[in-house]
Amino acid sequence: MTGAKPAPLPGAPPFEPSLLVKIQAALQQRGASYRPETAHRNPDGSPRFTNRLILETSPYLIQHAHNPVDWRPWGEEAFEAAKQLDRPVLLSVGYSTCHWCHVMEQESFEDEEIARFLNEHFVTIKVDREERPDVDSLYMSAVSALTGGGGWPMTVWLTPEKEPFFGGTYFPARDGDRGASRGLLTILRQTQEAYHRSGLSIQETAHRLKEALAQALSSPTTGSLPGKVSLQKAVESYRSSFDPDQGGLKGAPKFPATLPVRLLLRESRRFPDAGSLSMAVVTLERMADGGIYDQIGGGFHRYATDARWRVPHFEKMLYDNSLLALAYLEGYQATSRAEFARISREILLYLKRDMMSPDGAFYGATDADSRNTEGESLEGLFYTWTPEEILRVLGPERTRVLLPAFGITPGGNFAGGRSIPYKARTIDTLAMQLHVPESEIRSILESSRRDLYQARLNRPAPHRDEKILTAWNGLALSAFSRAAQVLGDEAFLRQAEMLADVLMGVGFQNGRLQRNLAARGARRDAFLSDYAFLTAGLLDLYEATGDVKRLRQALLLDAVLEKHYEDRSAGGFFLTADDAEKLLVREKPSEDGAEPSGNSVAVMNLLRMAELTGEARFLARAELALGAFGAILSERPTSLSEMLLAVEFLYNSPPEIVVVTPTDRQEAVPFLERLRKVYLPNRVLVVSVQGSALNAAATLIPLLSGKTALQGKATAYLCENRTCRLPVTSPEAFEKQLRQLRLPGDNVMLPKASPAQGKP
Repeated sequence: MTGAKPAPLPGAPPFEPSLLVKIQAALQQRGASYRPETAHRNPDGSPRFTNRLILETSPYLIQHAHNPVDWRPWGEEAFEAAKQLDRPVLLSVGYSTCHWCHVMEQESFEDEEIARFLNEHFVTIKVDREERPDVDSLYMSAVSALTGGGGWPMTVWLTPEKEPFFGGTYFPARDGDRGASRGLLTILRQTQEAYHRSGLSIQETAHRLKEALAQALSSPTTGSLPGKVSLQKAVESYRSSFDPDQGGLKGAPKFPATLPVRLLLRESRRFPDAGSLSMAVVTLERMADGGIYDQIGGGFHRYATDARWRVPHFEKMLYDNSLLALAYLEGYQATSRAEFARISREILLYLKRDMMSPDGAFYGATDADSRNTEGESLEGLFYTWTPEEILRVLGPERTRVLLPAFGITPGGNFAGGRSIPYKARTIDTLAMQLHVPESEIRSILESSRRDLYQARLNRPAPHRDEKILTAWNGLALSAFSRAAQVLGDEAFLRQAEMLADVLMGVGFQNGRLQRNLAARGARRDAFLSDYAFLTAGLLDLYEATGDVKRLRQALLLDAVLEKHYEDRSAGGFFLTADDAEKLLVREKPSEDGAEPSGNSVAVMNLLRMAELTGEARFLARAELALGAFGAILSERPTSLSEMLLAVEFLYNSPPEIVVVTPTDRQEAVPFLERLRKVYLPNRVLVVSVQGSALNAAATLIPLLSGKTALQGKATAYLCENRTCRLPVTSPEAFEKQLRQLRLPGDNVMLPKASPAQGKP
C-alpha cells in the first residue's frame, strides 16, 4: 500500500489530523499483499477511501474499511457524536462470511450517493456479531419485535441513547430493486425526516421497545425443576414435525441444529420403541449423503436451501462442524455404524487441515462466495463441478465412476450448469450398474476425492474469517477430546491438548478469558458462552487424559463465571459480566439456536462437576438454574433442547466409572476400549495411576478415595445410584457390568453390542 492520503469521505467532515495519521499508518502496515475489498480504487490499486474501521481487528469490520461510508466501531465515542450532532444512529450488524452482508455492502455501502446521505444525516456504526454477541442479540430481539423476523445483515436505527426505533435485515439500495417497494435510500430519507419532525413519537416508540426487550431477554425468575415430561413433550414435538424421508424437520431450508440428534439418541435408550433412534439415524444418514456435506473436502456447510440436503448455503462454520462431529460420534456409539465414525473423523481432519492456525487453535469460518477468473464473486463456485472439470482431473476410467456416484451431470443441479456433489448412488448399486467390484469402487472414490481436493486448491479460495473465538474453540476442544475417547485416536488427543494449552495460555490472562484470541493486544472480555463451552471442553479433555490439571482449569473458569456472570438469587447466568459495558438490558440467554445457549452448557457443566467433586454446591447451583428456566422447559422445551440434555443427566443418576492402573495410563486402554462399545452418554469417567498422583487427585475427586489397582492389575470400579459393583480386573467382566446398567426410573437395560458395520 502507498502512503497516499485517503480521499475525503463524501458528505463527511475531514478526519482530525491525529486520527488521519493513525489511519494512514494502519493502512501502510497492511503491507504490499493487502487487497482492499472495494470497487473504489486509485490507479495504483490502493483504496480511494479509508474509514475508521481500518484500525479494527475484526475481519468483517476491515472488509468495510474502504466503503465511502463514515463507519465507526461500536463505542461511546460514536454515541457522543450522535448526541452532539443531534443525529440518529444507523447500526449495521453482520459477519465476514455472510453472503447477503456482502450483497448489501456492494449495492448500498459502496454506493457514493447512499454513503453521502448517510454521512450527512446519520452516525453510522458497524458491528461484527461474532465479536459482540451481546450487541447482536439485543438488537436482533428488537428487530424481531418490530418485524416478526430477523437475520443478517441486520439494520437498526437507534437514538443517541442506544434505543432502537426502527429496523430490519437486508434492504436493497433503491425502490424497485429486487422487487422491493422501498429501497434503503428512501428509508433513510424517511427515518431522518421522522426523527427530526416527530422526535417525541420516536422517543415513545423507543421507550416501549426498550421495556419489551427487558421483558423478552430476562428469563422467568420463578419456576420449579423441570421433570421428565419436558423430555417427552420435546420428543413428541420433534416427531410431529419430522421428515421421515429426508430427516430433520419437514420443509426447507433445513438446518442441522433444528433437530437435536444427541437428545433423540439419549431418549432412545429410555424408550427404545418411540422412534427417537430412527429420527436421529435417518437425519445423520441424509445429511452425510447430501450436498450440505462437502463430499470432496469434508466438513459441513451452514445449511441446505432445499428439503433434501442437496443444495447448501456454502459457508462453513467452526461451531457447526464441532457440534456435528459430536453428533456423529454419539451416532456411531449408539448404532456401531462405521459410516458415522468416518464422518466425524473427516470433519475433524478438515478442521486440522483447512481451519487450524499456526499455534493449534481454529479459525471461525469460511465464506460462501469465491471469485471466478474475471474476479466476479459467486456463491459456491469453489465447491461445484462440471463433468469436463472432473474428466480433466481424473481421466475417463475414474470419471465413469465418480459422475454417477456424486450426481454430477451435464445440466448440473446448481447455478451456471454446475453440480454440487452428493451421494447419488450407493457403492453396491454402482458396482452392479458398472460391473465393477465394490472394493474397486471404494478405491476409486477414495483416490478421486483426494485428487479432486488437490485440484480444487488451485481455485480462488473462499475468504476465511481468521478470528479465533474462545467459545467456538471450546466446542472444538470437546469434539477432539471425545473423538480421542470414542475412536481411540491419539492424534486427536494431542490436538486437543495443544488447543487447550492455547486457550488457557493466550486466552486466559489476569484471571479472565478473552473472546477473540486472534486480536492480540485488543482486549475484549469473554461472554458466557466462552466460559461455558471452554469449561465443557476441559471436562471432556480431563476424561480423555485423566490429567487433573484440566479439571482444575475447568473449576477455575467456573469460579469466574460464578463471581461475575451468575444470577445467584434467581439462578442461571447472564450473557455479560457484572463489570462489562452496560447495554439497555443485561440479557440472560434462554434459547438454543445454531449454537447452544451458554446457560444450557453451563448447567450441564455444573452437574458434571458435582459428580466429579462430590460437592453439593454445584448441584444446588444447577438446580437453581434449571428452576429459573423451568417455565420455558415446561411450556416450550424445544427452545432449550440442549438444556434438556442436562435435565436428562440430572434424572439419570449417571454411573461413575473409575479405572486405576498400577504404573501407566496405557494399562487402562483395554477397559476404555470396552467402554467405547457402549453408548453411555451420561456417565463420569476417572482414570488414574496408583501412587502419589492418585492420592493428590483424590483430594479433589472423592471417587478415587480407597481405589487401588488390585493384584497389581488395572482395575475398574463401577458405581450407580451411590452403590458400587465389585471391582474387576478383566475388561470382559467390566463390559458385562456396563451392559447390566439400568436407566433409573425405567425398566430398561442397556442394549447388547450391535454388530459393527466395518471399522471406524
